[in-house]
Amino acid sequence: MADITAALVKQLRDKTGAGMMDAKKALVETAGDIEAASDWLREKGILKAAKKADRVAAEGLIGVATGENSAALVEVNSETDFVARNEGFQKAVRGIANVALKENGDVVKVAHAPAPEGDGTVNEMLQSLVATIGENMSLRRAAAISVKQGVVATYVHNVAAEGLGKIGVLVALESSGDKSRLTDLGRKVAMHIASMKPLAATTAELDPAVVEKERQIQTAIASESGKPANVVEKMVEGRIRKFYQESVLVEQAFVMDPDVTVGKFIETAGKNMGAEVTLKGFVKFEVGEGIEKAVNDFAAEVASFSKPKE
Repeated sequence: MADITAALVKQLRDKTGAGMMDAKKALVETAGDIEAASDWLREKGILKAAKKADRVAAEGLIGVATGENSAALVEVNSETDFVARNEGFQKAVRGIANVALKENGDVVKVAHAPAPEGDGTVNEMLQSLVATIGENMSLRRAAAISVKQGVVATYVHNVAAEGLGKIGVLVALESSGDKSRLTDLGRKVAMHIASMKPLAATTAELDPAVVEKERQIQTAIASESGKPANVVEKMVEGRIRKFYQESVLVEQAFVMDPDVTVGKFIETAGKNMGAEVTLKGFVKFEVGEGIEKAVNDFAAEVASFSKPKE
């Protein structure tokens, strides 16, 4: 067997753009022959995938998987929404969600775990799909949540297929209450989360940096009023309370009954079923959130082609 050195792997990567593990595998398969390794990568469709890897993938699907007192979410991206309707892509996302449930939502472990079907890892499975479907794809993130006693309710918005959609939410409720009633309660809270997009479950869990930034903004705005410092301070505190009411789940007005907060709704539901219910946390994924999408002006692009060359 040829000695596959780091320098040889780098040479093949520079030549083809393939990933490190793919390059090494190709060299092993071809006894260190660079040209043969390049052909091997091409035959496997890996070069095609590598060439697409720098293209923005901001569409795709959120996949949900549920277990005993636990659930997981994954976001798998594609370049277009068209691919999200592809049965092969949907099957892959559903399988990856199940892997995430087993790996407790650790995205690195999920990416390198055995593929739910076929040979290789989850990442290698996605690369094969890239070659087959013709678009860049990536496993962007994964998360899981569990409770010792109670339920982890799920909700999928803009459903594409069972357990797949554009928004996925998990809500963990710790309780000894009836599981069917807890699941119904959790689903309602999850629907609220999908709609109102809270930043944290409780005030204590809100990122201090986010609060401080909001405080600075509100202080600057209030200071422009020209009022005394003590009045400005009270104005800022009032606006921070309002910020909590808008950003913290248990402080938000419940969308199905705006007269009560989500926290009060959960508390009342627990009393009605005769068992205390504790919100242990939530996770919300929305396809493409935070990804900068390229916006093409098609009319301008066409016009540019019609201009005479200077």
